[in-house]
Formats: sequence, structure tokens, C-alpha cells
Amino acid sequence: MTFNFKYEKGAKVYGDTRAYAEKRLSKLDRYFRNDSDALVMFDEKRGVKSVEVTIKHGTMIFRAETSAPDYNIAVDRAVDALVRQIHKNKTRLEKRLRQGAFEVPEPELDDDTASEDELNIVRTKHFALKPMTPEDAVLQMNMLNHQFYVFRDSTRNEEIEVVYLRNDGSYGLIETE
Repeated sequence: MTFNFKYEKGAKVYGDTRAYAEKRLSKLDRYFRNDSDALVMFDEKRGVKSVEVTIKHGTMIFRAETSAPDYNIAVDRAVDALVRQIHKNKTRLEKRLRQGAFEVPEPELDDDTASEDELNIVRTKHFALKPMTPEDAVLQMNMLNHQFYVFRDSTRNEEIEVVYLRNDGSYGLIETE
């Protein structure tokens, strides 16, 4: 796996932290082929250190973002979160990940989520997608007190798009192609 590191403003990361991140992330090599890329972003805000790990593996993207008082702890938590994601979705991922990735005995996970074969959809909603601008969609999302909102973008040939509330309080836009 190829590692790329990015440092946000205010992130004071030293070589030993980078080496530690590479060592911990190499634990994931057994799941991914050599052509996979891992982007590790370090950030620090108000003394809290954040690590975001994004792994691109073919068409699949795996992502974990964690915060801790120390970068090494945040890296550990991110790697553990990625391993939990992979094992939770093991049956769906076996065909896409490296051959034999799951032959080693699985670690005991103290995760109280549903089993890997259960994806319980508890509610289905139907609604008409109305043409509007992204700004109108954000306003509608806020009025509904939702985390995201699907709409047809009147500025882009009525393409289906999604606006969402980011963890930092700003908004994001997902555009379809």
C-alpha cells in the first residue's frame, strides 16, 4: 500500500509520528493489494489532534476519522475503526479485497452493532425531488433539521445532488456525474 501524508495548518507532526502511522497502517496490508493508496491527514485544533485515514482500493473507499489528545492514539483508533468496518462487512468485501485476507483468525471485536449479515432497514421514505439551487437545499435541510438533503440542482441540468452538514459545522455538496 502506498502512503501519502498531508498536514493541515497547525498540525505539528514529527518524523516518529509519521513512522508510527506507517507501521500501524501496514497492519492493513493483509486486506489490500499493493496498488491501494492511503491518504493520512493530520490536523490540530484547540489542542485536540485529529487523524483522518482514507484508503482507495479500486472503486472502494474506506475512511476513518478520529480525535485524541495525542496523534499516536488517534492513529490507533483510526486503524481499529477501519478493521471494524472491514470485519463488519466481511461477507460483502471478500470478493473485492486481497485473496485470503480473512483466513487468519479474526480478533474479538467489542462492537455492539448488528452482525455482518444483518442490515436492517427500518424505514423507507418516498419523496419527489424538486429542482432548486444548492443554497435552497441547505435552507430546506436546516428547516427539516436533517443531516443531509437530496435534490435536483436547477443550476446543473437538474442533476441529482446531496448537500450535507459536516462535522465542523460547514456544508458539503456531493455532485453526481
